[in-house]
Amino acid sequence: MPSWNEVANRMQSAGDAVRVQYVKELAEYTGRNVFTYYSAWMYRNPSTPNLNIGDDDLNAFMQAVHSVDRSKGLDLVLHTPGGSVAAAEQIVTYLRDMFDGDVRAIVPQGAYSAGTLICCAAHEILMGKESSLGPIDPLLNGMPAQSVVDEFDRAIKDVEENPHSLPIWQTIIGKYHPSFLEECRHALELSRTMASTWLRTGVFRKMGDETAAQRAEAAATALADHVRWKTHGRHLSVKVIQEDVGIPVTLLEEDEELQDRVLSLHHAYTCSITNNPAILKIVENQEGSRMVTAAKG
Repeated sequence: MPSWNEVANRMQSAGDAVRVQYVKELAEYTGRNVFTYYSAWMYRNPSTPNLNIGDDDLNAFMQAVHSVDRSKGLDLVLHTPGGSVAAAEQIVTYLRDMFDGDVRAIVPQGAYSAGTLICCAAHEILMGKESSLGPIDPLLNGMPAQSVVDEFDRAIKDVEENPHSLPIWQTIIGKYHPSFLEECRHALELSRTMASTWLRTGVFRKMGDETAAQRAEAAATALADHVRWKTHGRHLSVKVIQEDVGIPVTLLEEDEELQDRVLSLHHAYTCSITNNPAILKIVENQEGSRMVTAAKG
């Protein structure tokens, strides 16, 4: 496997052709379609627009699907901080429909939040020892929805036990819009339900219905547990995903050739992103069809 510097040197002379070749070679090795979804979030200001999963991404996937042989299934290589849950749902519904549910998720480094939700919809998740997923507890206005709900619950309990605490809690709770609590509850339920449903029909699909439902619900609940993970930005390793969350993962290290091809591809995308500061996202297939989201200006 070439190092990051070796890939960078190749790309200095041949440019994007090197990256496209790595995607093509991965598809040839697996015999499956390969779509890549790469965000530049690690190398850009976090406040930069269009780094996250959004509604515009569906158009990129529609372009990637056009003209490929869908009977070969899909390997989706993800590198994303997450984003819109609604957009992730739209992407999952579309890709599952286009490839008759035959979608594998490959995570060379990180797929967090809504990116983790997309992985939950795959029938197999492939990760390396350096890869990680993340909690799926939703954020509303930058605040963990679970923390808001817990704060309201504490306020109710405290006021019941100590009515004199009411003025203090009124000041704290008064910062929220009256409907905000309900929005938080709905967001939590949506995230858990989506993960549970997708896991049940994805990695757990070959188990009996009752077993699949139980394991999917337990895993979804674990991923959505903000109290457990302490922060939405927590990086959950393969070991944590397998042993603590309970989601089966296929290790890239089990197939050295596959691992080499995936990591070479990953190096190529990070080189493209670091070499061109205008790039925000790339969605590409093994035929070189791509849609690049670029910074304006």
